[in-house]
Amino acid sequence: MYNGPQMNNPFPRHVCEQLGFYVYLYLDPRSMKPFYVGKGRGNRVFSHARDRRDCNKVRVIKELRKLGLQPILEILKYKLTEREALLVEATAIDLLDVDTLTNEVRGHGSRHGTRGNVDDIRDELSARPLRIRHPVVLINIAQAFHYGMTPQAIYDATRSAWKIGVQREKARYALAVYRRVVREVFEIAGWHPGGSTMREADGASHRAKIPSRWEFVGKVADEGVRKRYLGRRVESDLWKVGSQNPIRYAGC
Repeated sequence: MYNGPQMNNPFPRHVCEQLGFYVYLYLDPRSMKPFYVGKGRGNRVFSHARDRRDCNKVRVIKELRKLGLQPILEILKYKLTEREALLVEATAIDLLDVDTLTNEVRGHGSRHGTRGNVDDIRDELSARPLRIRHPVVLINIAQAFHYGMTPQAIYDATRSAWKIGVQREKARYALAVYRRVVREVFEIAGWHPGGSTMREADGASHRAKIPSRWEFVGKVADEGVRKRYLGRRVESDLWKVGSQNPIRYAGC
């Protein structure tokens, strides 16, 4: 592990007591742009040095270590209540460049809505609840989704590539979810190792295999099934606000 002065210099107890809850940033020293936003108390800001999960945040930290660099750690706001920290975190994620952030979700549990186009906010708040009648896997594509995506782009963002269990084999349909609203419905033809099938963006190039991940191939669902699910709101009993797991199963 790379031993840098920031990542290995935790706050003393009297500093932790004064900080309260806070929101922090991890900055890439090469660009000085934030790549992760978090909230916590005590020495939470330093905890990611020990993270061993397979996620984008850890991959960036490892990449920096190989170059002899370390993230720059900043406190964005402190002396907050937990509820205030949740709101500041979600707002910061909304305002920063989401293309450079490695956060798996856009915010952690705030009861407040998040940034979006007014038409999409209207659709989101007026969406009818989702009622599932088929074995489905719901996939949160928050990292890739943007308004105006082509159907092909939504398909590629939904199908590849996930750490997903064997329950995937029971799912007949995949629901692409963003902001807890179903954005598209795909019929699954089969699952393959991550990186083994072509995407539109790949062109003539070949993708590298992605260990321990899977992707599906399929097509947009028949209109009857699509109408049942498209534009419906995923209720909190199925998908809790702030959950970091992008995968949910229903009827499987």
